Amino acid sequence: MPRLMLLRHGKSDWETTNRGDRNRPLSRRGERASATMGLVLRKMGERPDRVITSPALRAEATATIARLSGGWGSPLEVSEDLYGEGPGAALDVAARCGGTTDRLMLVGHEPTWSDLAERITGGRISVRTATVLAFDLDTDSWEGAPRSRGTLAYALHPRMFDQSDWALQ
Repeated sequence: MPRLMLLRHGKSDWETTNRGDRNRPLSRRGERASATMGLVLRKMGERPDRVITSPALRAEATATIARLSGGWGSPLEVSEDLYGEGPGAALDVAARCGGTTDRLMLVGHEPTWSDLAERITGGRISVRTATVLAFDLDTDSWEGAPRSRGTLAYALHPRMFDQSDWALQ
């Protein structure tokens, strides 16, 4: 059963709005949260096998920081289909790119992740910055992802770990 992991980008720096939406960087808080989530997933034994990110600067930075802090050996790829294309496009990316991986992580944006969570589970989930959602899909292969439903395996937010030894200070 494939596990689809969604990571919303970390908090962005709104002081740099003159750069446009696609080129908005992470804030310091977003950088810390991204690092925390990478470490948390490693400690949980939930390293993704493959990571595909939106081309937006804040999403690519989130994916890169999480991979480095978590020591994930997974390759990082960029897909235009994860920037503003909606939940159907994200599931198409999973179907095309999942291959033989067990855990595929997509890094992207709202409202796509909330809409995708609802499409998979039938329930509404609010996806705040740097939140990780993981779904066990009810299909045997990634090719079935666009038509599958699934179960929420976990939902993690960096503030859950602020006061723990898992947080990066």
